Amino acid sequence: MISFPISLDAVNRMSPSAFVAAFGDIAERSPWVAEVAAASRPFGSRQAMADAFGKAVVRADRDLQIELLLSHPDLAGRAAVAGEILPDSRSEQASAGLDRLTQQEFDAFNALNEAYRQRHGFPFILAVRGATKHDVLAGFDKRIDNPPDVEFRMALTQVARIIRFRLEDRVHP
Repeated sequence: MISFPISLDAVNRMSPSAFVAAFGDIAERSPWVAEVAAASRPFGSRQAMADAFGKAVVRADRDLQIELLLSHPDLAGRAAVAGEILPDSRSEQASAGLDRLTQQEFDAFNALNEAYRQRHGFPFILAVRGATKHDVLAGFDKRIDNPPDVEFRMALTQVARIIRFRLEDRVHP
């Protein structure tokens, strides 16, 4: 087991299997993203590493992209309340206050999550680091009526932001 954060030099020296073991959970339940990104080593910077992960996501075939989007939990959803989400997601949602909602706020989030899923076919994805619950609600309002193709691209962009934030926690610049 690797202790984070680690240096970029150590990342570049990892075997492909060690790389995937260390970073396979960076993209929510989608180790294939780390497998693809590993092929771009050596990384010249942490940003280059994040870019490699982001490119893996946006260049993947649509079925893999959809699978990745579907692997993300609803924001402030029932799985989060039950503690059934991955530690990174739990921490990120807590940082935005999504673990401390009133019943009325929780109900509003559930209604928005359901409406968004019905319209777009995948969960609302937002990189919540640095956001508040009010920012997340505003994000729903801003994006829920987007055309599906626009929202699909936005969701992939948000996944890349989430990956970058997670890599910043794990890898020294």
